[in-house]
Amino acid sequence: MKNYDITVLGGGPGGYVAAIKAAQMGAKTALIEKDNVGGVCLNWGCIPTKTLLKSAKVYEYMMNSEKYGIDLEDKSSININWDNIKNRKDKVVKQLTGGVGVLLKKNGVDVYNGFGTVVDKNTIEINDEKINTKNIIIATGSSPRISNTPGFKEAMEKGFIVTSKEILDLEEIPEKLLIIGGGVISVEFATLYNTLGSKVTILQRSNRILGNIDEDIRDNMSRILERDGVEIIYDTSIERIEDNKVTVVIDGKERVLEGDKILSSIGRVPNMKGLENLNLETYKRGIVTDEFMRTNVENVYAIGDVNGKFMLAHVASAEGIASVENILGEESKINYNTVPSCIYGFPEIGVAGLTEKEAKEKGHDVLVSTFPLSANGKSLAEGESDGFIKIVADKKYGEVLGVHILAPHATDMIAEAVTTMELEGTVYELAKAIHPHPTLSEIVMEAAHGAIDKPIHIFKD
Repeated sequence: MKNYDITVLGGGPGGYVAAIKAAQMGAKTALIEKDNVGGVCLNWGCIPTKTLLKSAKVYEYMMNSEKYGIDLEDKSSININWDNIKNRKDKVVKQLTGGVGVLLKKNGVDVYNGFGTVVDKNTIEINDEKINTKNIIIATGSSPRISNTPGFKEAMEKGFIVTSKEILDLEEIPEKLLIIGGGVISVEFATLYNTLGSKVTILQRSNRILGNIDEDIRDNMSRILERDGVEIIYDTSIERIEDNKVTVVIDGKERVLEGDKILSSIGRVPNMKGLENLNLETYKRGIVTDEFMRTNVENVYAIGDVNGKFMLAHVASAEGIASVENILGEESKINYNTVPSCIYGFPEIGVAGLTEKEAKEKGHDVLVSTFPLSANGKSLAEGESDGFIKIVADKKYGEVLGVHILAPHATDMIAEAVTTMELEGTVYELAKAIHPHPTLSEIVMEAAHGAIDKPIHIFKD
């Protein structure tokens, strides 16, 4: 039986990062993964969806080329080669997952391909082989939630209902796509398939989509989606599903909607299979962990989706590093107050920190400043002026409490906000920092000026 200092269950962005970090810090390390390394993020989530969205963006540019002074005489000759788009996606995924495999090997991590079943806190079985370990890091991730709506499972078995995994590899682009749920995944796939020509309808149970996002950002994103052709039906109750037909109740009346495909985007549940022998303390979102990622079982840690704190790849990676550091004697915590969240629509959304509502609920004397993209030179030059930035700060010292961006490349720009908040920075420092011109990042500086007094490039009474 082989012996390890640290064994990681799951090779996603939390697991493989933890394994590499552990090996770099001198621990004898094993990684167990039943599928491809990289987990959902690299194989069926973050990376493939963004690759497909890039193809959709290129298509959108071509179909609107006259906006940029380029005339295409016959746009009907511009064809979407769906097979080649998927092939490009697969190549990107293969390159990245292959790279992760090389990194694990170069760092001396022993990789076991198979399903790991925990026998006890020091023993794990994989493919009829047992290994011994001093510490376990659980990084088993999550899976799409399956609804108990009548007819749901039958429609899924017949291929009418798909999850965020199967929709990446449809045989063809659906003419009509129904999306159940109005969260992040829903908005991204609505953007993708709407751009590629599908008639997309989002069925949302409540009166708003993107419920956890700052309401000004959320409302503007909703308007942009609807302007671009996505139908959003709010306050719906799904009664039953029969093949490709969804029966919903809207305003007390039944209505039947049809889609060539139905995307179920109603959340995710933690993967707990194989962990039963540990008797872990759990709650509705996953495994209970403390601020050091420790579970109730000694020398067993849980990171990423399975602990239910933030189902985000970058949080899983940060937790993976922190858990290894804690195992090896370096006290390490995660500041969840500054975690960035990203939504890859057209435009993107990047948020970090408190919303205006949350800041007020926590008792802050709130200062809010916004700046529109329509007053930014780079956004006008690129022909993409939808959106704005919103800075939420504490009025007493100007400390930045939250930043919310709706803009192209918002997911890149939000990193500046995270760094600022991590350092307990203020709007005064953001305004003082010279931002390069012409860039979209100037909206951060302008909004900071607006928080102090007045922005430079818009008139504000």
